[in-house]
Amino acid sequence: MSALLPGWIESGRSPRAVLFLHGVGGGKELWRRQIDHLVRRGYRAIAWDAPGYGDSPMPARFDWPALRQALLRLLDHLAVDRVVLVGHSMGGMVAQDFAAEHQDRLAALVLSGTSPAFGSPDGAFQQKFLAARLGPLDAGGTMADLAPDIVREVIGPSADPDGVALATEAMGRVPDATYRAAIAALVTFDRRAALSGIAVPTLVIAGENDRNAAPAMMERMAARIPHARYVCLPHAGHLANVEQPAAFEAALDGFLDTLEPSAWISD
Repeated sequence: MSALLPGWIESGRSPRAVLFLHGVGGGKELWRRQIDHLVRRGYRAIAWDAPGYGDSPMPARFDWPALRQALLRLLDHLAVDRVVLVGHSMGGMVAQDFAAEHQDRLAALVLSGTSPAFGSPDGAFQQKFLAARLGPLDAGGTMADLAPDIVREVIGPSADPDGVALATEAMGRVPDATYRAAIAALVTFDRRAALSGIAVPTLVIAGENDRNAAPAMMERMAARIPHARYVCLPHAGHLANVEQPAAFEAALDGFLDTLEPSAWISD
């Protein structure tokens, strides 16, 4: 891959493009089932490796502007004028950040297991989070060591075993340096002021058992986005698309079916 471009996978030739953005412990492979599903329904489906993940080079600075610009470069490279962004967790933050700066490139937004800001304004939560997530690495652990416990902590009670295995494998492959940089970026995120300016159709998907992005918080976020739809998936934890893939895809299908063909066409 070019040093200027993130890695990606894609399938389908439709002008209706949907691009999936993974979370802090993920990668493009976590969306393969959704890609296959959408291609069968006539969409062009794409998933990226965020900078520093998988096939994507680590940027000089891992911050929101760098992630936003990498996404813009990918869309330009793929000749996608307008896209539906489906962002999970950190990927949902990338999607919100992109919407705040480049809303003209969006057909719609899907925000899953994410939030418009991270933690409380006084910083105590952020510091506790950093210590909890990075402490085991500082003590000599590796991502492969930590992945099983981290995934176990965030899933719901009836997660698909194959999805859990896929998520654990993906997290175990995240480079330590990338994970550290992504965690540090997470605690700086705040796009609360931009929610009311989101004018494209938006679906907010919560997991009933998600402790990282609680349903009540996500419902409040949806209420601040004009005309947003809110869905809570029963039994799902933080990794809804791999834990409860059929329910996730049903929610996604129901939303995409409401979009007009003109949503993908630039003015």
